[in-house]
Amino acid sequence: MTDHETVILRIGHRPERDQRVTTHVGLTARALGARGMFLAASDKGVVQSIADVVDRWGGEFFCQDNVKWRSCIKDWKASGGVVVHLTMYGINLPDAIEEIRPNKKILVIVGAEKVPGEIYGLADFNIAVTSQPHSEISSLALFLDHLASGKSLSHEFPGAQIRIIPSKAGKQTEG
Repeated sequence: MTDHETVILRIGHRPERDQRVTTHVGLTARALGARGMFLAASDKGVVQSIADVVDRWGGEFFCQDNVKWRSCIKDWKASGGVVVHLTMYGINLPDAIEEIRPNKKILVIVGAEKVPGEIYGLADFNIAVTSQPHSEISSLALFLDHLASGKSLSHEFPGAQIRIIPSKAGKQTEG
């Protein structure tokens, strides 16, 4: 889909409260071109839900839980990647995307609750998708869309058992 290896690092996930939202973070990442999601918590339900979607709707996307976020960031940087932290306190997305886009390995940190202050220093880019409170899902979607210059909206997923057939009215699928 894109020439970027983009992976999400979901931190602050609380299994008793955030399972649905974290699953949607993963599904949004998958649909808009990311290669996978590291989850800094233990939640096999999220992992299984995303794997089920990948099985039915195609493409390749991994979801790995029990990841230690500090090690994940350190290893990502050691492999030549950059780290983007989505936060309302960063540089506005349109002002930074041209500097981010040339990087081929991008780890995107998406927080669930208040992230540790250390994240701001570890990130190569602290990026704001507006300076107003809103959903981490919408922030991720807008970031990935800007990263791919809108090209991810028409991607085909190989191996799909189900495909939507675009139609002006009604629901049409094949598979």
